[in-house]
Amino acid sequence: MTTEAGTEAADALARRVAEAMCEQDQASRGLGIHLEAVGAGWARMSMRVTGAMLNGHHVCHGGYIFSLADSAMAFASNGRNRASVAQFCSITFLRPGQLGHLLLAEAREQAEAGRTGMYAVEVREENGEVVALFSGAVRRLGDRTVV
Repeated sequence: MTTEAGTEAADALARRVAEAMCEQDQASRGLGIHLEAVGAGWARMSMRVTGAMLNGHHVCHGGYIFSLADSAMAFASNGRNRASVAQFCSITFLRPGQLGHLLLAEAREQAEAGRTGMYAVEVREENGEVVALFSGAVRRLGDRTVV
């Protein structure tokens, strides 16, 4: 059983790791993806849909939504200071992202076994409607994310 002090320490570590990752994460920054909150085993990120993200149907290209979910999984999976990279990911799109809308992705650790971690990510509109469901596995590299 995790104590309250243990949970606070784990969340503080996740925030330190996230700060270090944010400094280096040019991809997320370039896509306008922002870290909203993070804790041990979870992260929430946001991205506003811009005109440059629209596809031929005038809705957000799925690759941008995938990238938002992938970034959320990255911050969630590295939060315990164990360097982790995506090993497998899949996404189901339920509704399109619209121009100007803010998308929120929340990633949560589902299971861990050895060097593999499993994560579920929900991408939602600000109003709470689900845009996409993302599932991913990460591989622990055996290094620390932050020295």
